[in-house]
Amino acid sequence: MITEQDLQEAIAECKGQRNPDARTCIKLAAYYTLQDHLFPDTTKMVDEPPDNLRGYSYSPAPGIDYDGKSEFAQAIQGRDPAQVWPLVEKLVETVRVLNSRLYAGFIGEIQDL
Repeated sequence: MITEQDLQEAIAECKGQRNPDARTCIKLAAYYTLQDHLFPDTTKMVDEPPDNLRGYSYSPAPGIDYDGKSEFAQAIQGRDPAQVWPLVEKLVETVRVLNSRLYAGFIGEIQDL
C-alpha cells in the first residue's frame, strides 16, 4: 500500500525536475489525484487569491504596449492592434510600390526574426 509520505516524496521529486517533460506532468497529476483520493483530509486547498490579484489574467493587455521613442511608437501606444495592423499593412504595400528595394529589405528583416 502506498503511504502519504511516499506520495509526498514522489510529488517533490517531480516538482524538483529541472526540465520536466510530458511524462513528468502526467506522473505529477496522477500523484496529486491519488493523494486527493486516498488522503482527502490532508489535501490542502488552494487559498483564495488576495483582493489585488482577484480577476487577474495572464492574457495580454488589450492595447499595444511598445515603449518606443519615435512619433510612430507614441501614436500606436495603447491602440487596438486589430485597428493598427491594417494601417501598417497599407503603408507597407505603398512602400512596396514606391521603393521595392526598401520593401524587400524590410520583409527580409522580419523573416530573419
